[in-house]
Amino acid sequence: MKEQILAKRYAEGFIASARDTVGLKAIVREFKALKNIIRENPEFKSFLESMEVTYSEKSVFIDKTLDGNFSAEMRDFLRLLLEKRRFNIIVLISDYVRITYAHGEALDAILRTSYPLDTEVIQSIKNKLETKFGKKLNLYVNLDASLLGGIQVRVGNTIIDGSVRKRLQELRERLQTAKVN
Repeated sequence: MKEQILAKRYAEGFIASARDTVGLKAIVREFKALKNIIRENPEFKSFLESMEVTYSEKSVFIDKTLDGNFSAEMRDFLRLLLEKRRFNIIVLISDYVRITYAHGEALDAILRTSYPLDTEVIQSIKNKLETKFGKKLNLYVNLDASLLGGIQVRVGNTIIDGSVRKRLQELRERLQTAKVN
């Protein structure tokens, strides 16, 4: 668990620093390529994790083997991982970047409704959500009769619930806490 948290922090830090110069698509592509190199050549990772090889030798190795195919920012990032003795989590970092950013900056959103909506209404909801979250959305629509009416939207960990079921639940809770004189 600790290593996954570290991997996320390093990945997000690298993306924040290199997004403007390298570009998100290129970052994802480089992490995929790096993971393929590690998977196909386990000795690559073993060499870079070895305590018997000096940091300067590892740095020269990174420049010689990855120059031309990887950005200077990526090579600097790998040297940072070596310096901090965190190269062991490079595969976790690569997986995190691939899973989180493979679709670019678009977020997945699920729109649940109790009845079919017109495409214009769905597009309007999507436009408002994209404005609210400041990102492009991949919107998926699910029909769910248990909502009784209205809609419910889930974007990541955020739920916007405008369903009749939710309103009835809130009304029930208010009535249960209301004091009778």
